[in-house]
Amino acid sequence: MKLSEFQRAVVDEFGSGYGQALLTDLVLGELGGRTAQEALNAGIPAREVWLALCRETGVPQSHWYGAGKPAPKR
Repeated sequence: MKLSEFQRAVVDEFGSGYGQALLTDLVLGELGGRTAQEALNAGIPAREVWLALCRETGVPQSHWYGAGKPAPKR
């Protein structure tokens, strides 16, 4: 997952305001007690951060994979 896909997935799932708050305020024990933003800054892959965020916030598994990818062009 690219960083841009991660960012798109966060906005799609949580909205821009709440998503940004989650990235900077929610501490994820699974990522060593870091926020999602701290984890990304520390070099943890975006996919790993996305999945930890999903598990912590109760996002349905059906939204975990393929999130953030642009819609296919027709």
